[in-house]
Amino acid sequence: MDRAAGQKRTGANLYSQVEPFDRRFLDVGDGHRVYVEQSGQPDGLPVLVLHGGPGGGSSPAMRRFFDPSVFRVVLFDQRGCGRSEPHASVEANTTWHLVADIERIRQALGIDRWIVFGGSWGATLGLIYAQTHPERVVHLVLRGVFLMTAAELEWFYGGGAGAFWPDLWQRFAGMIPDAERGDLIGAYHKRLFSGNYAEEARFARAWTGWENALASIENDGFAGEAPSDYARAFARLENHYFVNGGFLEADGQILRDLPKIGDIPGTIVQGRYDMICPPVTAWSLAQAWRRAELRMIPVAGHALSEPGISAELVRVMDGLRG
Repeated sequence: MDRAAGQKRTGANLYSQVEPFDRRFLDVGDGHRVYVEQSGQPDGLPVLVLHGGPGGGSSPAMRRFFDPSVFRVVLFDQRGCGRSEPHASVEANTTWHLVADIERIRQALGIDRWIVFGGSWGATLGLIYAQTHPERVVHLVLRGVFLMTAAELEWFYGGGAGAFWPDLWQRFAGMIPDAERGDLIGAYHKRLFSGNYAEEARFARAWTGWENALASIENDGFAGEAPSDYARAFARLENHYFVNGGFLEADGQILRDLPKIGDIPGTIVQGRYDMICPPVTAWSLAQAWRRAELRMIPVAGHALSEPGISAELVRVMDGLRG
């Protein structure tokens, strides 16, 4: 979950914008090329930034959470989104492909160990990567935690969040005939992969609009429509991952496998009023992970752009400068 949106509100809390010193496309196999960039100090403290979605793509604003005189900031667009190619493709696109891509990037850049920074789906991917390659992770910085469980998907696509936003829920669910509303993820899947571009784009805008509308605590319920190409990639990839349970072998796998990262420190920044990824998930993660610190932001929702969340993330990263 979580697309790269609403960055304009974070400016006062962030470092000045910097341009990457390195941009490249990395061939990761299976017909995919992923966009990778580095900014900050070439010999600085490495930090990997994982965007949300799946399918959200990276944003230049994501560079601004890190002191450019200290950190070597690595961003990449995950398979099928952003500048990566082929666009909106779900072929050979699973969590495990992304974990392997991260390792290819690390090796290509000559990095031994790094801080992993991610929010929403980026937090999911960061945890799974760390559990797969714990020897490569110095610290996990997570925001708006999502653990890819059936309960979380049911909350957002089964009416839980809709109880707080009934008007928007009616718009989102109302796109689907009554007989199919018992499984909105599956119903949208049919339409997002219909082969008819116009239909795919229409349902993609509805899917993306439902999530964007609930991202910020200050949202009035209308976040505007995302461009069709962006919305189609975001919705198709996100839905593809959700239909397949994140390609995990068991519901609750991330919490089950926490002992694998028991020695890795983590900092969790969570909005108290996050409607997309409710705080109970971050709290449960912190309760089970002895080296994690949970920082609950009192007046904040889900978005990376929430002023309290962005300010706290900068404080966290400043504290890791060494």
